[in-house]
Amino acid sequence: MDWPISEVARMSGVTARTLRHYDETGLLPPARIGANGHRYYEQGQLLRLQQILLLRALGVGLPEIDRILSDRVDEVDALRGHHRRLLAERDRLDTLADTVSRTIAELEQSRKDGNPMTINRPENLFEGVTPSHYEENMRDFPELAEEIAQRADAMSQADADAAHRERTAQMIRLAELMAAGHPADADPVQAEIDTQYRALTALHAVTAEDYRAIGRSVVDNETWRAAYEAVASGLAAYQRDAIEVYTTTRLN
Repeated sequence: MDWPISEVARMSGVTARTLRHYDETGLLPPARIGANGHRYYEQGQLLRLQQILLLRALGVGLPEIDRILSDRVDEVDALRGHHRRLLAERDRLDTLADTVSRTIAELEQSRKDGNPMTINRPENLFEGVTPSHYEENMRDFPELAEEIAQRADAMSQADADAAHRERTAQMIRLAELMAAGHPADADPVQAEIDTQYRALTALHAVTAEDYRAIGRSVVDNETWRAAYEAVASGLAAYQRDAIEVYTTTRLN
């Protein structure tokens, strides 16, 4: 039995555009191409796609995924390895959630005491925060993801860690604005979104529609949404809504 690309996209949540990209790069060729030019996939391709998505969820880049899958490891053994990685990622996210909860508690206590908002041990801000290959969450934006990946490859480990910490800090700043009751269209929120947009456009041209789609992906992309929700419940939708306001008021 085989399935057309549209059905595989529906089942997996991966867009047909991304599946075509995987084919063009040799990562996931279809089982066959019909007389109508449509791609069709069999069980073997579905299992390979599952492995690709599991590895992407763990922050593994496409070149490394291709190398891993080319090793032709037994499928059950491969899944056991993915399972171990997922459990480790769950533990990392739990640690990150605890880190953010501790930060929120310290900031709230400072506010109650009438003191400037301070962190007693700044090093605790980054416990559990490790590079997460941000570009891999942009699975529906291959050109932008490629630009980000190329920049990341050229970075030293220290620079990569600093860039990741800055992205995490952006999420925390946005969470603080949300917790303070600022709506998505408030000036401080829009200033944060503007900073994010300018950082993206420094890498690659991003149209209003592209940026709007990226905002939707923060909610629709399970890995991306989990990262935001680990910081604060509702943060993914808050980011999406803020980007929607930004694209409507500043980019259109």
